[in-house]
Amino acid sequence: MNAAFEDWMKTVQARSENDLSAYLPAADVIPAKLHEAMRYALLGGGKRVRPLLVYAAGALFGADPAILSRAAAAVEMIHAYSLVHDDMPCMDDDELRRGKPTVHVAYDEATALLVGDALQSQAFLVLSEAQGDANPVPPARLVAMLRLLAHASGSAGMCGGQAIDLDSVGISLTLEQLEQMHQLKTGALLRASVVLGALAGKELSDEELNALNVYARAIGLAFQVVDDVLDATADSATLGKTAGKDAADNKPTYVSILGLEPSRALAEKLRLDAHAALAPFGEKALRLRELADLIVQRKA
Repeated sequence: MNAAFEDWMKTVQARSENDLSAYLPAADVIPAKLHEAMRYALLGGGKRVRPLLVYAAGALFGADPAILSRAAAAVEMIHAYSLVHDDMPCMDDDELRRGKPTVHVAYDEATALLVGDALQSQAFLVLSEAQGDANPVPPARLVAMLRLLAHASGSAGMCGGQAIDLDSVGISLTLEQLEQMHQLKTGALLRASVVLGALAGKELSDEELNALNVYARAIGLAFQVVDDVLDATADSATLGKTAGKDAADNKPTYVSILGLEPSRALAEKLRLDAHAALAPFGEKALRLRELADLIVQRKA
């Protein structure tokens, strides 16, 4: 990781942390327990990959930082809500997330359920108020951004992928079925991050949207392949969540279907595919290329 990219990444992560805090109700606002738990779930942890993608895609088209701020916060709120629900006993039943107790452990199950619900609503509230200082988003494009996030979050996206995941425990999936599941569960929200960042800057041509879709598809799959490799090879302290849980729960993964080394090779191929998709954008896509490298080469 070069110094310039690392500095940029730290700047975006710090801004995202500040923005997320500002876009949430204060912990002492009634109902205080719910607001405290929302802040617990969202702040002080995570790689902020989705906000990084929003800002990197926004750089392609000179998007207003004020608009990117809200788009990045909205997609991260959706992601955080999904993790809170995913960790609950009725889903994956996990006690560790980002190196600290999961929300239902730190609080209780009912509070965790409400935290997820409230973060989802807050995401759309935050995005609905996205207006630039000098370049306002036209109403039709803002509606398109809201629709994009809703579609990526629902039964045709993240929630649908999670449903397939829960139904696949103990079942042998083909590689194609596994890919479909993860394109929904993980890939849909990563794609939304990329396209939201771009739409913050301009209306996209068909060619621009297609190139970004190909890039997002590659990094979405690569993200999950690497997750599966890390789940099989890293420890809980490194991951910040319970290691080896997929195997223990008898879930199909890229490692269980392909093996460890073929999975690593697939992740590298997807990294190169992501780079190739960005060729039309030239040097303006530098940060998106570097994020593809980060996703594939990360250790946690």
